[in-house]
Amino acid sequence: MTRSLSTNNTLPAAFVSMPKETDKIKVASKDFSDVTLACPLANMRLAVKDLFHIDGLSTAAGNPTWAKTHPTPDTTNSSVSALIQAGARYVGKTLTDELAYSLNGQNIHYPALYNPVTPDRIVGGSSSGSAAAVSSDIADIGLGTDTGGSIRVPASYNGLFGLRTTHGVIPKDNMVPLAPSFDTVGWMCKSIELLEEVGKVLLPKSKMLASDSQANEIRIFVASNLIAASEQSREIQNWLTTLSKVAITKGEFDVIAMDTSNTFRILQGFEIWQQHGQWISANSPKFADDVEQRFKWCKSLSLTQQEMAKSQQQTIKHYVDEIFEQHDLILLPTTPGLAPLIGQEPSEMASYREELMALTAIAGLSGRPQIHLPLFKIDDAPCGLSLIGKLGEDLKLVQLAKQLIHTSKLAPKERHIQ
Repeated sequence: MTRSLSTNNTLPAAFVSMPKETDKIKVASKDFSDVTLACPLANMRLAVKDLFHIDGLSTAAGNPTWAKTHPTPDTTNSSVSALIQAGARYVGKTLTDELAYSLNGQNIHYPALYNPVTPDRIVGGSSSGSAAAVSSDIADIGLGTDTGGSIRVPASYNGLFGLRTTHGVIPKDNMVPLAPSFDTVGWMCKSIELLEEVGKVLLPKSKMLASDSQANEIRIFVASNLIAASEQSREIQNWLTTLSKVAITKGEFDVIAMDTSNTFRILQGFEIWQQHGQWISANSPKFADDVEQRFKWCKSLSLTQQEMAKSQQQTIKHYVDEIFEQHDLILLPTTPGLAPLIGQEPSEMASYREELMALTAIAGLSGRPQIHLPLFKIDDAPCGLSLIGKLGEDLKLVQLAKQLIHTSKLAPKERHIQ
């Protein structure tokens, strides 16, 4: 039986449902309210993207037709269960862009969601509600997914730490997929310390930073051309000069020549239609215009296009693998710059999306973990940088990032454009 959840208009816009005080929802035989201080995440408020199944709660995946045409889950996603078992306190299911197929954080089926940090700019998606919930201090942990940037982008726009995990390192059971071979579980927090604590619950602990590794140099490949083209170029370059115990190699990552954006979009789009095409054709759900156009484009993709993109993916993976033979991290901008202003023309947003995905596709195509560090502000709007790590070394990536932040002599800076 579906449990009663508050779904009225008094909900914060970040949420699609929140538990009533009387709700007793069981996860892995543990009540949501059954938290002890001995648990590593004791009383940390957990917001869960509305793609993850929770026993007895409807999953809408950002589209009402999806909820109407799918049964209420009777099982709970293992990551949600693990976080609850570790002491986190569930505070609600959060808004997602439709079927998670957008990076904007806008959904025509729900009240408008504004960026809590800069309300005149988009919040970013598709883990939009989880980001807004953490940014506005309604939650401490925002659990989400990342296929083409859905953790990294809203983390950047909302000034949060965000981790996209290595492909396949965290189970994707009991959740709505977008493109399964690219889908990953991720999360956002205001502090890197909490981001790490969540990782210790969800990630394998076999590849952590050794206790004596602080004496070792961190070898960083800096994608200089991508940084130079970003709005936060000055901030990133200044921050690099403050680091200690690092060996920096400045190089080029030619995302245009490698066609990272188009390669990823074709592979993702082909897989999306294989996953959802039959349901879309059978139910004719209402989508926002831009989302609908993307689904139509997915339908048009041919097997030949997919095979060519697969070949290019191998070229990109080989290049990334070669970098990691000599380096521990790749440093690059998470996004081209600040979150776009609300109300930009669809053509402008489409062009920006392609530029954005050229950056986010690097980790996606190579299957690697990536962490966003919210180190800067420009005109009160958050921005930062990303570190891509080695395959399966997600916790080590977070710990290396924390080490870099702590050894930097430069506190986060804010710049105002005159």
